[in-house]
Amino acid sequence: MNMEKTVDQTTAQIKEHLKALKLFTMEKILDRELARAVSDNTAPSTLLLHLFQAEVDAARERRMERRIRESALPERKLLADFDFDFQKGIDKSQILELATLAFVERKQGLILAGSSGTGKSHIAKALLLIGCSRLYSCRYTTASAMLSNLMASLCDGTLEKALKIYTRPQILLIDEVGFDRIEQESARNAAFFFKVIDARYCKGTTIVTCNIDFKELGDYLGDPVITTALVDRMVHHSIIIHIDGPSFRMHESKKLNRSSRKKTQNHGEPTRG
Repeated sequence: MNMEKTVDQTTAQIKEHLKALKLFTMEKILDRELARAVSDNTAPSTLLLHLFQAEVDAARERRMERRIRESALPERKLLADFDFDFQKGIDKSQILELATLAFVERKQGLILAGSSGTGKSHIAKALLLIGCSRLYSCRYTTASAMLSNLMASLCDGTLEKALKIYTRPQILLIDEVGFDRIEQESARNAAFFFKVIDARYCKGTTIVTCNIDFKELGDYLGDPVITTALVDRMVHHSIIIHIDGPSFRMHESKKLNRSSRKKTQNHGEPTRG
């Protein structure tokens, strides 16, 4: 009985030390792992390995979640959920190669171009999520939001600080370039866009999804001259993928409507009150 009491006291002291060291995962699973060690006759070194591995895994999970929060990703898209069978305009093997993030290690850019609904944003967001899971510093923005933020910062004298939001991350995703035509209101947009791309040129990875042709970017951003220099930096040392295929959203809409019509036919006209 005294021996059991001594063991309990020792375990309690170990837990207090673990709390003091902020090793909360080890403290939480200590009783379970000690019981398992006794049951399996586990060597002390193996017990310690299990405890420390659990703590390391938990710390990594926390860091990954922090990276995702800091990235401002609006949703967590997975490549596993992408319908490659439907979108035959995409080379699945090429996308899976991108998922290794070897292009990020090389500080290459990635441009996904094509019509709306073809899966550009899904793939780009999935790659950014993988970047967060690998603990890269990441940032998501739409082109419209980035330009609006930089324009607002110019008004209150915080432009340099605002630029760092987009220039510092190891991976920056600029989504929906060409989607919001309101951005054409000011020729400053081209200068802002250029500042971001130029600062990141060969220093980090910039992923861009684009709904318009490069030759239309000059009109879109309001300054064809600056846009020429911008595009030159965007395409150099970048992987460019043109997705030529049907709209997945349109496909889903048609499928939903077909399903609704079948239900109506099977159940007859609804009763009118």
